[in-house]
Amino acid sequence: MKAARQYFAGSFIVTAVGLLLGAAVGAYYQHTPAGIARTVFIVAVLAVLETSLSFDNAVVNATVLRDMTPAWRHRFLTWGIAIAVFGMRLVFPLIVVSVVAHVGPWEAVRLAALDPVEYARILTSAHEVLGAFGGSFLGMVCLKYFLDEEKEVHWLAAIETRLARLGKVEAAGLGIMMLAVWGVSRLVHGGREEFLVAGIFGLVTFIVVDGIGMALEVGPDRMKNLHRASAASFLYLEVLDASFSFDGVIGAFALTNNLFVIAIGLGIGAMFVRSLTVMLVDRGTLASYRYLEHGAFYAIGALALLMLAGTVVDVPDALTGLIGAAFIGLSLWHSVRYNKARQAAARTGTATG
Repeated sequence: MKAARQYFAGSFIVTAVGLLLGAAVGAYYQHTPAGIARTVFIVAVLAVLETSLSFDNAVVNATVLRDMTPAWRHRFLTWGIAIAVFGMRLVFPLIVVSVVAHVGPWEAVRLAALDPVEYARILTSAHEVLGAFGGSFLGMVCLKYFLDEEKEVHWLAAIETRLARLGKVEAAGLGIMMLAVWGVSRLVHGGREEFLVAGIFGLVTFIVVDGIGMALEVGPDRMKNLHRASAASFLYLEVLDASFSFDGVIGAFALTNNLFVIAIGLGIGAMFVRSLTVMLVDRGTLASYRYLEHGAFYAIGALALLMLAGTVVDVPDALTGLIGAAFIGLSLWHSVRYNKARQAAARTGTATG
């Protein structure tokens, strides 16, 4: 088994390059040693925040990645990180600004480079639309996991057994999320139609991505499709990462208005999350800790609710991270207790025998 540092070797290289790029950006905009140091510090803070607040993302990624071929796992760390850093943390915000402000892509780049305050204002103004899309998509991810009538392992049994029974109703998750999006839209202050459209697109995106995965699902007689199924899983992971990144990109403006600093910092964090995901898969951590996967999906459900609620009321970024960390920590603690109880029972049975 590889040592932990081997899994994160690429992440540390990306960190070194990212900090150098941060220094270059600082030199371009600030022109002073103090300005350069401050920019590098912000890059480091963003990287730490993205990594620490995305553990639930890593666990959910691991549940998908463990069924992918080694070739597609490698692509997840190569193509995937390029899409995560350049696509979701750099290009996607530019597209949002271009659409919202009705300007061309190059004008959006000009705003990001020369007028970061206006760029931040335009991007932040799209918070409701992004919250509707990301919240509805992540809500479906959470509900698909719990609304499974074949699910046998339950952590919070009082809740999960009822949800599993509800899973017998066809499209129950879709109905729940449609009602949730409609209910929140009634509370949105202006832009209600845009909110509903974004929420619908989030639901449709989940249906399309999940449908592709189901169509290419691998059975005992369909092993020849394993490569294509892995490709579908890769697509699912990228959309999942996109939904997770919305709040991070918007929240990063609390530290800086500079798009390039945000992209570098969050990109470093995204690389660490991917390395952590691969380590969880290789070491079989999800199998070793019985309820860890449950905690991650509860954290996703909480994030979905907070993204939807954040379109109506101000939700502190710290709350989003703390709730996710709480679910992960509690599920890990309960898993350790379960393992100890099993070991104690096994010792008692051996002694009795």
